[in-house]
Amino acid sequence: MFVLPQPFARRTEPAAFAVAIGVMAAALAIDSAGVAAAQGRLEAEYVASLAGIPIGRGNWVVEVADDQYSAVATGGTTGILQFFTGAKGTTSSHGTLSGGQPVPTGYASTITVDRRVDDVRMVLAGGSVKDYSVEPPVKPHPNLVPVSDADRRGVVDPMTSALHRVVGNGDPVSPEACNRRISVFDGRLRYDLLSEFKRIETVKADRGYEGPVVVCALYFQPISGYVPDRPAIRYLSALRDAEVWMAPISGTRVVVPYRFSVPTPIGLGVLQATQFVSVAHPPRSTAAVKTQ
Repeated sequence: MFVLPQPFARRTEPAAFAVAIGVMAAALAIDSAGVAAAQGRLEAEYVASLAGIPIGRGNWVVEVADDQYSAVATGGTTGILQFFTGAKGTTSSHGTLSGGQPVPTGYASTITVDRRVDDVRMVLAGGSVKDYSVEPPVKPHPNLVPVSDADRRGVVDPMTSALHRVVGNGDPVSPEACNRRISVFDGRLRYDLLSEFKRIETVKADRGYEGPVVVCALYFQPISGYVPDRPAIRYLSALRDAEVWMAPISGTRVVVPYRFSVPTPIGLGVLQATQFVSVAHPPRSTAAVKTQ
């Protein structure tokens, strides 16, 4: 699945896009047979390009234990774009696993572009935002669609937005990894992400994974916290060509983004894994848990 980068929802310049896809994090799909079968670690590195020109690089580390998860993504601009604007960011999320489903408890995102810092912190419980802070704060605007208390319930943070349980006992690289709607709150913007199955592809990373991926179409639907006539919002809402390619974590039914692509006004933006190395951890036995 796909995590909508916060700056890209509010800015359209190349620097913001580079940072957004450089720190983009995505998701887990938890084994329907139970939490223990989804224990593992992924270490992935990604390269961002715009109109075929490399502009950023990032990495993503995901840890899934028997009752909790954590994910951290970092990235920044590279090449000629770094000469014009230094940009970097870090995004992290953690939470518990309840019945195989991820339940976020904390989220943090810090993105710096030309000494301007965008910082978001959230505390969540039971699918609701209990506390959050954003810097800089939301600027007043007469046409802003306000975020209500109800909009902050039944949501996940952007990092957790793609955590998904692929049901069944078949290959997790399947249409079931797509075809869903996710409610997301990023500290300012409340939006839904919708996905649909498109096709199956085969990929080979420079290091790590080689095999099939499931390609999902992605659609963005703003709910609140936005100004309807903003060009970025109108552009994202009208997009019908964004895609995410999902690859499995070894030994589990967990699938995560291998590649993400989105058309922009100045060319196709792509975030693609160059390294995609995952290791499955055996579940702890009941006896081992009791002796700890």
